[in-house]
Amino acid sequence: MSRSAAKRRVRVSAARPRHLAVGLLALVMASAASACTTGDERPDIVVTTNILGDITREIVGDEAEVTVLMKPNADPHSFGLSAVQAAELERADLVVHNGLGLEENVTRHVDAARESGVATFAVGDAIDPLVFRTSDDGGPGEEEGQPDPHFWTDPDRVRKATGLIADQVIEHVDGVDDSAIRAHADRYGDELADLTAWMEKSFDRVPEDRRALVTNHHVFGYLADRFGFRVIGAVLPSGTTLASPSSSDLRSLTEAMEGAGVRTVFADSSQPARLAEVLRTELGGRVQVVELYSESLTAEGEGADTYLRMMRANTTAMADGLTGG
Repeated sequence: MSRSAAKRRVRVSAARPRHLAVGLLALVMASAASACTTGDERPDIVVTTNILGDITREIVGDEAEVTVLMKPNADPHSFGLSAVQAAELERADLVVHNGLGLEENVTRHVDAARESGVATFAVGDAIDPLVFRTSDDGGPGEEEGQPDPHFWTDPDRVRKATGLIADQVIEHVDGVDDSAIRAHADRYGDELADLTAWMEKSFDRVPEDRRALVTNHHVFGYLADRFGFRVIGAVLPSGTTLASPSSSDLRSLTEAMEGAGVRTVFADSSQPARLAEVLRTELGGRVQVVELYSESLTAEGEGADTYLRMMRANTTAMADGLTGG
């Protein structure tokens, strides 16, 4: 455009009503903002559970959007997805899920996303999973020999998972800064190593004869294996909260508790303590029930809103519960 033509355009514009000029300016600015937003869209990583969601966010930082499907204080065994959430899975650049049968109502949606071409990563399958073993009360019954999905109770396995998730993000998510992902994963790995050392020191004050665990269901096998505890049994003789105890299950458990001299039951915070309270009746009221955050993070500010805070809170509660401190 010539300089004279530009001047003519300015004169014409100036002659128009001021409100029209303002409106045009607003329209141009809105279009520019929309264009910037579209060009600045970040890749999306969808994570099923909130524990893995927190870990993944630590690894990803600002390099991608992390969408977590499971709400705070939910039960990973029973939570389901809305139609909108199911659609999010199939639009994701990467889906990170626990696997090993944990997300019982979500697995089919993850499978559908994978079949449609979405990259998916089952973390539990990749961290040398343990299998359910018969405990002193005879549980977990039909799950004997099946993989235990609750690997996050061992921070060393979470540290291994951190590196593996970083690998998956770098491989499958376009547009991320590989060096930033590695740096985040290394930093978080150091925090996890510190957590392990702190847990070891905290559990050192629990005498050998008191290192016995009874829980609402079989959820702490990895912690027991890593830190030298015995799993006496569970109110629900299963690895899932969807099971129900029979009278014979409770009788076997109370007998095992009596034999081991156990008077502390650790109840899952995502489930009511009602089942654990049954043991108080069975054992004549001589049972202490301690609540743990075992399968879900809490809402922000409620005591276990990150994986690191959850593990520190649980370790303190367990050590205090087993020592009477």
